[in-house]
Amino acid sequence: MLGVKTIGNATLIAFDGGPILATDPWFGDEDDACFGSWSLTHEIPAAEKTEIREAKYIWFSHGHPDHLNPNSITRLRHASILLPDHVGNRIRNDLEAEGYNVTTLPDGRWVELSKRVKVFCLSDYIQDAVLLVDVGGRLFIDMNDSNAFARLPVISEIARKYRHSYLLKLSGYGGASLLNFFDPAGRRVEPKLDRRVGRFLSQYAQRIGAKSVIPFSSFHQYQREDSAWANAYMPALSAYPDGFDERVAEFIPPFVWIDSASGETIQLNPGELPRSLRKAEGCGDSWSDQLDTDDKRVLDDYFYRKEALRDALRFISFRVGGKLYTTDLQGKRDRGITFEVPRNSLMTAVTHRVFDDLLLGGFMKITLHDADFDRDFVFITGKYADNGCAETKDALRSYFSQYRQRSGSMDWIMHHLVNSGHTLFRRYVRSDSKLYTVARDAYVKVLRH
Repeated sequence: MLGVKTIGNATLIAFDGGPILATDPWFGDEDDACFGSWSLTHEIPAAEKTEIREAKYIWFSHGHPDHLNPNSITRLRHASILLPDHVGNRIRNDLEAEGYNVTTLPDGRWVELSKRVKVFCLSDYIQDAVLLVDVGGRLFIDMNDSNAFARLPVISEIARKYRHSYLLKLSGYGGASLLNFFDPAGRRVEPKLDRRVGRFLSQYAQRIGAKSVIPFSSFHQYQREDSAWANAYMPALSAYPDGFDERVAEFIPPFVWIDSASGETIQLNPGELPRSLRKAEGCGDSWSDQLDTDDKRVLDDYFYRKEALRDALRFISFRVGGKLYTTDLQGKRDRGITFEVPRNSLMTAVTHRVFDDLLLGGFMKITLHDADFDRDFVFITGKYADNGCAETKDALRSYFSQYRQRSGSMDWIMHHLVNSGHTLFRRYVRSDSKLYTVARDAYVKVLRH
């Protein structure tokens, strides 16, 4: 038996005789994610659950609970845990403290796991990672949620050397997180979505030189009553081929077995899981609970420690139990963010430094006051500080220096030049406009060459 299965949300199982490697195993069942908000869309059949548990190695890409689930991992204590070389080593330190057998994969080097399975791991500066898996001479590019910031040229260079290569990547109308944005008047801001999911996937395959595409890391649904609004923006399995360009790459449906010897593809057809909504109280939250004095002190300390926030924002406000509390960051810019959120989830996220998980949940209401959410808040708080353990400006300089060295100065500079222009362009051009489509096609062609 030599090949790969894809199952669950973002699990690849690589076989060489038996199961050698499983990636990002989130079993579902009672293992909810994002404060009870996320569940799987499709079951993981009993056979595949057994194969995951029997795998010699388990690789986790990053710390989000639909990838590294705190309940699912307890079933894998016997395995050798493989991790990307994330700066800060937060995941490694936390798992070792719990008694797990952890190995950090060298960044940008092939590592042999069995006679016919080897892996090549790349981390990026927002604490995501990519795993290239060679199974019997076929390349599986497990990009899960990652955009491989400043690392795409390496992936493309390797992929183009393979006759058979498969891209496994997050896709969907709203990506992994459909953020619950509201304007200052209290009206929900509709997400700007491109519903041609297949178009995105084929363009990305063209960008990195992959010959085939398998939708991946996209199979969750919202199960809290206060996050169920987001289910309207989750594509059905039948939507993933929409707009896919078969001239660029082969489209393979999700949940498959690929035989590395013959190239045969067999659909696994896991059962679709029913959607039953849960009340917030059943997930430990009450929207009427209010902050106490200690909570406010913890919030102030948590955000004030992140020095870069003070250059980006003037304030962060919290509407909890109907009352507003503001953390004054004493920043230079008149920018801010207001979060309306239940007390328990908020304080749990802050205490355990998992604010990203709270954002993914979809039930917290977010109002921006002249702020760029990703640049001014998400990256600084969740990526660099919580996950990367870089809270001070000195720590951030060291953090970026290490990632710059890994990617190489030229790739690092080119990534940031392109990304800055892309961010500015998206601020002023709608994603469903003709100009955006033309510009995106040109952008892909430029990156290919």
